[in-house]
Amino acid sequence: MTTTPPLQVLPAPRSGPVGIPLPTHAQGREERLRTTAPYVQDALAVDFTTAREEAEDMPRPTRVCDLPDPRDWAAHIAQGLVEVMHGVRPPSQVMRWTTPEVYAVVARRGSRAARRRAVRGSAHRTRVIRVHVCEPAPEVVEASVVLVDGGRVRALALRLTARDRRWVVEALQVG
Repeated sequence: MTTTPPLQVLPAPRSGPVGIPLPTHAQGREERLRTTAPYVQDALAVDFTTAREEAEDMPRPTRVCDLPDPRDWAAHIAQGLVEVMHGVRPPSQVMRWTTPEVYAVVARRGSRAARRRAVRGSAHRTRVIRVHVCEPAPEVVEASVVLVDGGRVRALALRLTARDRRWVVEALQVG
């Protein structure tokens, strides 16, 4: 029977270069005081252009007479919104014409419908039949859109606001 020699533990060899000693906190402070001039506060630099630019980014109301006919526009945007909600059209195409809240709802419904359509593989065409428009306030138009969606007749209620020289869908109700 052979006996094995006992294990010897040796330190690992150094694989990296020898480190450079760092100065202590006191040594670093002394060096900074020798190399830099004393701090003197200068006049505050105030930029007034950003306030003006922010005001330009804010939505500006627009006169209704400067915009396209709300009846035709409501028909077109309703067609587009329904196609997005069916997953036929990408939601980014209606982003400019909707508020962030309306866009989130439409995009979410569109992504669900696109997943369902990928499983079933069916898509149907939607047609706008009729549009009714009323103006409850200046720069605001409410439209009810009747459309044929596959074999069903459906209704869409839209609240359009005149903003930044375009109509923006501020509220949407699907029936």
